[in-house]
Amino acid sequence: MNPQSIRRQFVKLSLVALLASAALGSAWAEEITVKLGFTGPLSGGAALYGKNAASGIEMAIKEINAAGLEVAGKKVKLELEALDDKYSPAESVINARRLVQQSNVPVVFCPHSGGIYAMQAINEQEKFIIMGYSSAPNITESGNKLTIRIPPHFDSYVQPFITYEMKKFGKRVGLLPGDHEYGKSWTQLFEPAWKASGGTVVSNNPMSYSKSADFYTGVSRVLAEKPDVVFIGGPSEPTGLIVKQARELGFKGGFVVMDQAKLDEMAKITGGFEALEGSVGVLPVSYDDRVGTQTFSANYRKLYGADHAPTAEAAYNYAMTHVLSNAMKLAGTTSDAAAIRAKMNEAVSKLTEGQNAGHFGGIDAKGGSEIEPVVAVIEGGKLKPVPLSDLLK
Repeated sequence: MNPQSIRRQFVKLSLVALLASAALGSAWAEEITVKLGFTGPLSGGAALYGKNAASGIEMAIKEINAAGLEVAGKKVKLELEALDDKYSPAESVINARRLVQQSNVPVVFCPHSGGIYAMQAINEQEKFIIMGYSSAPNITESGNKLTIRIPPHFDSYVQPFITYEMKKFGKRVGLLPGDHEYGKSWTQLFEPAWKASGGTVVSNNPMSYSKSADFYTGVSRVLAEKPDVVFIGGPSEPTGLIVKQARELGFKGGFVVMDQAKLDEMAKITGGFEALEGSVGVLPVSYDDRVGTQTFSANYRKLYGADHAPTAEAAYNYAMTHVLSNAMKLAGTTSDAAAIRAKMNEAVSKLTEGQNAGHFGGIDAKGGSEIEPVVAVIEGGKLKPVPLSDLLK
């Protein structure tokens, strides 16, 4: 080969290498990392609740990244940035601003109504979606266009729970709710509904479920009025401790358990379901035999360990993270919050049966999830799944 031919061959090879390098550089440039924000209690008495919610999001992100997410021709890797707000609405806002301004998150997940309400004062201006894990109905009644309420609203539980407990135990109720925003919202609906059903509220003693481990004084004050039923609810661990202490003080009646607390997690504190006899609450994920829930539960235990029980907050946030990634694909953007929100309802229909651990049917125009609630009662020391409508019979 003469020198001129060698020179031409060298030029060709150099061009090929240059083009390959440019193509590789372009491919790398097209891969982006998108952070999803989370603010919730990761320390204190409600830490388990906050960590459960975050664990569902993290599990979904692992699956989405493993499958490969592509939005508008770009490869996307999702990451969760979780900050502790210690159940404080003021801290929720501080965390949200930090997440948006420093990490450019398009969404912030939050598992308590106080934080959700507080962030609604800024999220439309700051242009991020609130992924709210709270069943407080007012969350989606304010007209906020960038809020998603993940679980079903709790007002559907109130009358069936009241009817069940009155028939089984009587019409005198003592109120022992948490003093957080969510507990206040539940109480505001429950108390007048109990009275409208012919019942009497004999005592009302809200307590801080996230700051105390000894509830004897508050429990004793309520039990002194001889209630047939006690209304309780907050994070599962302190709620279970209240039941345990009420039984130790001799209470024989039933419990209305607001949906934040999970009966199976409470049973770990009380030493089994026997202490929860006569309770009514939401059906724990582990006892839900539907395909989406069972698939989620099996995969959750593989990821976090067989002794780590899956919860509703984990399952619902897991499914909604998959909805979020679908909405990003449909909207063709990972940053335009309004465009992503506009595709959330359609994105629900793209879930596989195994991904839909929350059994979502859609997202309504106000941002509320469409779900048929499932509940449970404790009878004969065992947990019994019951259709919500059966409690009214």
